[in-house]
Amino acid sequence: MTAQTRAPNPADSHGAAAPTPTGTAAPTPRAGGNAGAGAGGNAGAGAGGNAGAGPGGNPIGTGGNPAGTGRNPTGTGTNDTAGAKRIAAAFQRAAGQGRAALIPYVVAGYPDHATSLAAALAAADAGADLLEIGLPYSDPLADGATLQRATTAALRAGATLDGSVSLLREIAAARPDLPLVPMCYANQILGGGDGRAVATCLAEAGASGVIVADLTPDEGLRFEAVARDVGLAVVYLIAPTTTAARRAVVARRSGGFLYCVSLVGVTGARASLPPSVRGLVTSARADSPVPVAVGFGVSRPAHVRLLVGTGADGVIVASALVDALGSDGRDVQSLARLVTELSAATRR
Repeated sequence: MTAQTRAPNPADSHGAAAPTPTGTAAPTPRAGGNAGAGAGGNAGAGAGGNAGAGPGGNPIGTGGNPAGTGRNPTGTGTNDTAGAKRIAAAFQRAAGQGRAALIPYVVAGYPDHATSLAAALAAADAGADLLEIGLPYSDPLADGATLQRATTAALRAGATLDGSVSLLREIAAARPDLPLVPMCYANQILGGGDGRAVATCLAEAGASGVIVADLTPDEGLRFEAVARDVGLAVVYLIAPTTTAARRAVVARRSGGFLYCVSLVGVTGARASLPPSVRGLVTSARADSPVPVAVGFGVSRPAHVRLLVGTGADGVIVASALVDALGSDGRDVQSLARLVTELSAATRR
């Protein structure tokens, strides 16, 4: 697989570079380390969240590791970090205005760096309370056709991790009050190590949190420690297939907010959301000490209104916004119009 170029780290001693299937070098995972996406290791999304098949062969969303006791071991979680507090403040502002928080998504470097910056700023100005930024990766196991197409186009146009960090820095400078939450995969950020080099780059660029879609809390302890050191919230995911006991554990470990995957499947705009989403959100909110934001399949104002009616604290919209950019990815005005419509639907 062709992972993004990792941020340089002269002190990195996690192993010699090993060729991936398409030839791009990635660090060799150490014994006991998290192999991450594409290395055959972690097949679950966040908390055993997304549906589909992970690179290790297990269905994503079928649980994964045992739930545990429901208590956090000492020194776990990232909800006391500076980034988590910025995220919490954004949810509180939205709630104070009588609405759910809107979290649009843009792909870094799609269709090119300048246009992705314009799209991010347009989303911010059209009503984003937080902004999720996808870091292009060639094996995005949680993503459907739209995001795969966009990330592939971004990589072909030369997108790298350094370029994504630069984009984060530019967005943060232009919209300093907007919490930024990059979304990535384990190989991109951990690379067989503890993720310190990349986490530090993201935090210094202005990120408040990070979603590592295929990192479970069971394997996230080392990275959580790193994230606490640099001030980032680590956002975990749950899915309709996550058991009640495990959902409670994941919610207690998630920083900033809990990402609630609305359906069994990958990302992508849907005509409708599953009827089960109401019960899922209600249960998640009962278990979670942090806000619950719902994503996957959300594409229309009607979907947003439905989720607001379930009590969701936030709504995440990704593929529909990438689709709004058009076939060439450059129709920023259409994206802004859709964000405005979605934002209007967040009122309770």
